[in-house]
Amino acid sequence: MTISWLQAAILGLFACLCSNSCMAGQAVGNYTIGRPLVGGLVCGIILGNVPLGIACGVATQLVYIALVTPGGTVAADVRAISYIGIPLAMVAISSRGLNPFSSDAANMAKSLGTLVGTVGSVLFYAVAFMNLIWQAFGWKDIENNKLNRLYGVDFGWPWLSHLCFSFLPTMLMTHFGAQAVTALRNALPMDGIPMKTLFTVGAMLPCVGIAILLRQIVNTSVDFIPFLVGFTLAASLHLNLVSITIISLLFAMIFYEIEMFGAKSDNGSSASTVSASSSDDDDEEEEDI
Repeated sequence: MTISWLQAAILGLFACLCSNSCMAGQAVGNYTIGRPLVGGLVCGIILGNVPLGIACGVATQLVYIALVTPGGTVAADVRAISYIGIPLAMVAISSRGLNPFSSDAANMAKSLGTLVGTVGSVLFYAVAFMNLIWQAFGWKDIENNKLNRLYGVDFGWPWLSHLCFSFLPTMLMTHFGAQAVTALRNALPMDGIPMKTLFTVGAMLPCVGIAILLRQIVNTSVDFIPFLVGFTLAASLHLNLVSITIISLLFAMIFYEIEMFGAKSDNGSSASTVSASSSDDDDEEEEDI
């Protein structure tokens, strides 16, 4: 598999879109098409191998399942993971002749995605730094009472930042990186120590994403029970992710209804208590009169 200039340019365009605040305040960009799960589908469509793209996206998403950017602080850039790491992983898996749904292919996708994601954090901060220049322009426009020029500061000039640090790096790295990955096929045999190390590291990376997710949702030991239900269903009933998601949605609705019923009951009891106390006060006033 090779990546042409046109395919690399389209990947670069999606890298710009998924990091641009114009996409519904990043709800559509960063938190939708920028996620590896969606980016894998997009890369599969662009490169003409949808099953391989989805498989790489699913494997990579598990590592970054709980990745957030609080205050603009990022440990890895999902833009680079989705549109640089996943295409290169697809090329590497195809050149090795691996089964897209095998554990070796998943471990390779996770390893390459993590490597590129760390490098992509540099591009993230480069975009943020260059956007400070446009903000300085905006403050000058405010001081000069040229408020109509603020649209360019919000929606125009930042595209230059993404062109320099999103579009061009993604296009160059995917096009020339694909050739480099293909050239490494003969230099790194499958039974060699470098490839075994790559697969071993890739197999351990999902533990990081799951651990971060547990820190966010588990407060007591009882919270582990619903978290492990999905793994139990997958292991015992051999259900796929779609089936488990539907069952989880059912349990979520049941828990929601129970909590709402409890809240209504509490409100009703408090209201009755208030009415009873008010009636007692009225009786006391009548007795005083």
